[in-house]
Amino acid sequence: MITVIRNAWIVTQNSARDILKGDIVVDGEKIVQVGGTYNGTGDREIDASGDIVMPGFVNTHSHVAMSVMKGVVDDLSFPDFLDKVFKIDSDRTDSDLDIGTKLGCMEMMRSGTTTFVDMYYSEDVIAKAVQEAGIRGVLCWCVLDQECTTQIGNPLENCKRFYSQFNGQRKIVPGVGLQGVYVCNEETCVGAAEFAREVKAPLTLHLSETRGEVNDHKKKTGMRPAEWLDHIGVLGPNVIAAHSAWMTMNEVRLMGNAGMSIASCPASNMKLATGGVAPIPEYLKYGVNVSIGTDGNTTNNSLDMISEMKILGLLQKSSRWDPTVTPAQQLLDFATINGAKAIGMQDKIGSIEVGKYADIVIYDGKAPNLRPALKENIVTNMVYSASTVDVKTVMCQGDIVVQDGEIMTLDKEKVLDASEDIWKTLCLR
Repeated sequence: MITVIRNAWIVTQNSARDILKGDIVVDGEKIVQVGGTYNGTGDREIDASGDIVMPGFVNTHSHVAMSVMKGVVDDLSFPDFLDKVFKIDSDRTDSDLDIGTKLGCMEMMRSGTTTFVDMYYSEDVIAKAVQEAGIRGVLCWCVLDQECTTQIGNPLENCKRFYSQFNGQRKIVPGVGLQGVYVCNEETCVGAAEFAREVKAPLTLHLSETRGEVNDHKKKTGMRPAEWLDHIGVLGPNVIAAHSAWMTMNEVRLMGNAGMSIASCPASNMKLATGGVAPIPEYLKYGVNVSIGTDGNTTNNSLDMISEMKILGLLQKSSRWDPTVTPAQQLLDFATINGAKAIGMQDKIGSIEVGKYADIVIYDGKAPNLRPALKENIVTNMVYSASTVDVKTVMCQGDIVVQDGEIMTLDKEKVLDASEDIWKTLCLR
């Protein structure tokens, strides 16, 4: 099928960061023309006159199935938050995991996210729901010490079975998730890292999210978490460390030397008041790939990458007393091409270029908050002025999943109604 998107402003995010005016042509799953005028006729024609077209966002840290738990652990201390979440998690069923995933996917789709990294258990259930939703899931089965989990069986073996089951399936990238050094001993961490390297899978983990986590680990091992992970051989280019707020410059250099990525989650860190501001300028200086994650709906209450870009930029500017740090183009890079690099897919997604998958989002160019729209201000408008209500159409790997603001792949009303029944069952206790 040939899809032609006509007469749009195209924010390519290619290596030159070109902004073009013209057409985009998609043949099946992939982009075959960017810019200029397509003289043929498509099987599917989209009039995007005056609209803004961008690559889909890559959300590099989430817990999508927790979307049905929204609002249950707000305004609690971090220990109380964890205690309540763990109790609810232990009672979850496949049915509510399915609905939670679909609810979260709908939210992400409506805000322009076409790929997300997830960390949870029962990723097999989540994968099937993601396939129905039609966006791309990098689904990392949560691995931790067996005595610390409610999973049946050994978490690493569960992860390996999940990888074997879903490897190669369309729009599903199975990976490995380490919960964190506070529940993962050396054997668990090394075993997970060795498996991820063996099968060339992404590995994500929570890292240095709180000062208490860092201090406890240093008392236990004599080293800070990132130093210890480097010492035991876990860090590498396939690793995405979520949060990474409480860092020394030595740890930042070690992470840069390893060629790894971070997923900064500013809204979550601020809401939980765990303190610490990720040292983004230093990560960039020492070669760490910086991407953005929303975290889950219990800690952020939103899976909106548009707002997360802005929050990250404002937090860095405010904390540094420097309005020039994390400029708009850099923030957009974090949310697109850097996110693609974090999952090892920078040659396939993250920008609008010939030969890449058609992960494309069309924004309403007539929205007052995005006007005036000129080549010179489109990027800053998208970072500082855009909203989820501006999203018109979303395409993931050539499939239209949102059209004119409507979800095309799921029964929206059914998911919404079911989510409230699940919330009552899980949370009103």
